[in-house]
Amino acid sequence: MYYGNYEISFRGRTTPAVKNLIVANVFVFMLQFVGVVPSSIFGLVPALVVQKFYIWQLVTYMFLHGGMFHILMNMFVLWMFGSEIERQWGSREFYKYYFITGIGAGIFNVIFDHTLTIPIVGASGAIFGILLAFGLMFPNRPILLYFLIPIKAKYFVIFFGVISFLSAFSATNDGIAHFAHLGGMVVGFLYLRLDWRLSRLWSSLKTKTKRSTMRLHKKEDHDDKDFKKRIDEILDKINEVGYKNLTDEEKEILKRASKYYINRDQ
Repeated sequence: MYYGNYEISFRGRTTPAVKNLIVANVFVFMLQFVGVVPSSIFGLVPALVVQKFYIWQLVTYMFLHGGMFHILMNMFVLWMFGSEIERQWGSREFYKYYFITGIGAGIFNVIFDHTLTIPIVGASGAIFGILLAFGLMFPNRPILLYFLIPIKAKYFVIFFGVISFLSAFSATNDGIAHFAHLGGMVVGFLYLRLDWRLSRLWSSLKTKTKRSTMRLHKKEDHDDKDFKKRIDEILDKINEVGYKNLTDEEKEILKRASKYYINRDQ
C-alpha cells in the first residue's frame, strides 16, 4: 500500500473523503461554538470513558476543536496531505484509515491518562496518522517545516513523532493532547504494517493455491488421457475377439467409463 515511489503534487481538486471530513468538522465546530454540542459530553473525557463507558466520545471528539486556529491547522493538514493519500488508496480505504487512527489515538489517550477529567477535542490523532502515512508513502518528498525549513517527509514525520513522544511523557501541562498525537502515529504505523503483511500473505496464498490447482488439473488431465487410452485398447479388443472374451477387469473398466461419461455430460 505505501512502499511505492509516487509522483505527487498538491495541485488538483480536493478529494471526496477529505472534502466530506472537512465539511463535517466545520459543521460540528459551528454547533460547538453556539453551544449545541458541549465538549463535556462529546469531547473525549478519559475518566468518563473508563468509569461510565462513554464510548461514543472516542468518535465524536474528533469533530470538536479548541478554537479557530486549532481547526484551521487540522483541516489544512488534512487537505494538504490527505488528498494525496486518498488519490492513491481510494476514498473507502482513506475513511477507514482516518477513523482507525482517530479512534486508536483516543484509546491510546484513555489508556495512558485514564484519570483525566478535562475534555480532549480535535482531529489531531487522525491528522498525525495521516502525516505518518504520508511519510511512509512519500519519504523523500520535500516539506517546509514551519513553512520555512525544507526537509524530507520522512524526517518531518520523525521530528513530530519525537516531539510528541517527549511531550507525552514529560511533566509539562501545555493543554495539548500529546498522547493522542503519539497514539495516532503508533496506531497508523501498526495498521499499515499489518495491512502490508496481510496483503503479502494473501498474495502468497493466492499464488500457492493457483499453483496447486494447476498441478491438480495437470494430474487430472494426465489420468484422463491414460483412462481414454485404456478404453480404446479394450474397444479394439472387442472388435477383434468380441465382448465375451474380455476379462472381468476390462468389463469393469467399461462400466466405469460408461458411468463417467454419462455423469460428465449431465
